[in-house]
Amino acid sequence: MKGKKLKTSKYDRSIHYRKFFSGGIAIGILVLGLSGCSLGAIGNHPNPNQIQVVAAENEYSNVVKQIGGKYVSVTSMMDNPSTDPHTYEASTKNASDISSAALVIQNGLGYDDFMNKLESASPNEKRVVIEVAASLGYGKNTLNPHLWYKPDTMSRVAKLIEDELSKQKPSEAKYFQANLQKFDSSLQSWNQALSNLKKSFPNAPVAVTEPVGDYLLEAAGLDVKTPWPYQAAVMNGIDPSPQVVQMEDNLLKHHQVKALLYNQQAVDNVTTALLKLAKENHIPVVGVYETMPSNHTYQKWMEEETKALQNAIQNGSSTETIS
Repeated sequence: MKGKKLKTSKYDRSIHYRKFFSGGIAIGILVLGLSGCSLGAIGNHPNPNQIQVVAAENEYSNVVKQIGGKYVSVTSMMDNPSTDPHTYEASTKNASDISSAALVIQNGLGYDDFMNKLESASPNEKRVVIEVAASLGYGKNTLNPHLWYKPDTMSRVAKLIEDELSKQKPSEAKYFQANLQKFDSSLQSWNQALSNLKKSFPNAPVAVTEPVGDYLLEAAGLDVKTPWPYQAAVMNGIDPSPQVVQMEDNLLKHHQVKALLYNQQAVDNVTTALLKLAKENHIPVVGVYETMPSNHTYQKWMEEETKALQNAIQNGSSTETIS
């Protein structure tokens, strides 16, 4: 029997996420191998006073740490902002972490399907899985899986986390609730930065390579000029059609946008050419991430991305990386 999930359902996306199944063979072999052994013998020796949590993406694990504090031990599957997260391949350690976890958090929408395979390979009736997309009501036709860039996502996820931690450790419910209030308050600075950007540059036109930061751009009241077919093609590892490539190039050549946002973790020939074109035409570029940069909290990361965007539009300055 699989672990119970919160408000989740399994579904297939009509468009597979870019490169996501590049490690499918390796994951498949891992799952087959693990299905014939006892994962309980592989795991670490967890602290019995801590709730063992696994998050597929480190932005979610950071929020868990902020809510759970000293009462959680959190492991991130994807936590390297210098690599393309879509080439991620699961390991036996990942499987061991999943097997001993009391709580698992994953994005859903096809973004981290390898988690489902690992969970199936190590059934645990007591394990709770929060699939963010389904838990927040996003349907299978949601084309942009980068939900952490949407301003209301993490406050809602944090509440789900607080509820579950309070169930698993009811004696510390007030502690988790206090941390939730602190977390919600800490988001005000980012929301203010978004409000300032929206007020200062309403409907300012911008271009993107793919929809990593689109939710943030929409919240800031900016106008994404890049055609969706171009964004979707790059996101899914497909060469955009010549027609949409020309449309995207013209945005830069004719200075029809104030900035170009690109996925700093996934640069290929298409995006390299676009970055070169932006620089030749003095269009500032802003790098966005799918994996939270090191030495950041989730809210600090979002705030820095927003301020980098305002700096690009206001001052023409590029911020390609966040340190």
